[in-house]
This record gives sequence, structure tokens and C-alpha cells, in this order.
Amino acid sequence: MDTIIFDVDDTLYDQVLSFKRTCERMLPEYITNIDLDKLYITSRKYSDELFDKQVAGELTVREMHIRRIKDACAEYGIEISDQKAIEFQEAYVEEQQKITLFDEVVELLETLQHTKQLAVLTNGSHGHQAMKIKQLNLSKWIPEENIFISESLGYAKPTKEAFQILEKKLNLDKEKTVYIGDSFANDIIGAKNAGWKAIWMNHRNRKMPEGNIKPDKVVYSASELFETVSKL
Repeated sequence: MDTIIFDVDDTLYDQVLSFKRTCERMLPEYITNIDLDKLYITSRKYSDELFDKQVAGELTVREMHIRRIKDACAEYGIEISDQKAIEFQEAYVEEQQKITLFDEVVELLETLQHTKQLAVLTNGSHGHQAMKIKQLNLSKWIPEENIFISESLGYAKPTKEAFQILEKKLNLDKEKTVYIGDSFANDIIGAKNAGWKAIWMNHRNRKMPEGNIKPDKVVYSASELFETVSKL
């Protein structure tokens, strides 16, 4: 059976909504003068970079949470304290407890669950990612034993080991395995280096990075994702 494996954050749901609501709560004096979509993309850039350092033991989780929003805000001339950054993170977690799947993703999971082996591979701490997975009710379509979180695996994307663990646990055929994610560095490079097919969920219209690694397909919306994957 073909296997389709999903990233979670900003792939299955619109993460920017939680971010914008947090900004409205925590940075109200700035939101009229700044493009929150751009601030979000900048924060994700720092989040990915700092996550790697946190996994490597160079930063604590608290330091990562502080720096990713402080560094992103600093690019737009906004200076916030460490305490304000921690309060931002706490508010962000509250907003993430309200997340919902893209409508098209719900339809896609309904379409695929009886014909494909479905799984999730997501980076992050087990508790935080498990909270979001529960909020999204993913176990309705994806068996809990097919849901993998990097902290529990001991390896994070884009390391080849993270993907190889899934290959063994799910008895994957690489030629029939597709990974779908929004992060080019973590999801696309990781999956392609593992020998899998990869679909880039590029609904933020990011520029294609230079280099030899390319996704097998790029989609720019949840509706396009549905159209593409439902035909696999």
C-alpha cells in the first residue's frame, strides 16, 4: 500500500492565524504598522534555526522560545524583553489550543484513510505537539501508532535517521512513500535525502531555495493539495 506522511504545523492547519491572534493580544501597539504575515515567516525562519540548536543542546527550550520572537521582532525594529517574549509564548500556546484543520485537509483525510497508509512526522516537544495533534483530532484518520514526534524519536527532521525510523516501523517502500510539509529545509530536503517523494506545501509563497534538491511537486493552497494528493 502507498504511504502518505504529513508534517503538522502550517501544513495541516493555518498556523499564522494563531500567530496573528497572539500578536493582537501581546503586541497591539505594533500591529497597525507591521505586516504580520511577514513577521510570521521571519519568526518561522528563526524557529527552525533555533530548534536545531536546541536539539543539539546549545539552547534550552525557554531560550529558544525567547529568542525566536525577540529576533523576529528585532528585524522590524520592535524590541521586547525576555519576560514579554515568554508571555508571548504562553499566549501562543493558548491560541494553538483553538486550531482546526483546513477544510480541504479534512476532506483529503476522509478520502485517503481507507486506501493509503497515513502517518505523521513532526518536529517538537512531545507534550506540545501531542496537544496540537489532539486538538486537530488526527487520530480519527491516522492510527496513534503512526504518529511520530521528534522528541520521542530521538531524532528531528531533516536528519536521515528520523525518516529511517519510520521506514522500519511502517515497513515503507520508498518508491511509494510521499512526505508533505511546509518547511523546505526540514521537510523537503529531509524527505528527498531519505529517498522519499516530497510535496512542498508552499502556501506562504516562499522562494524556491537554490540547490540540487527539488520537491516532486509544489502546491500553493490547501485546495491544490487536495487535488494533487487525492489523485495519487
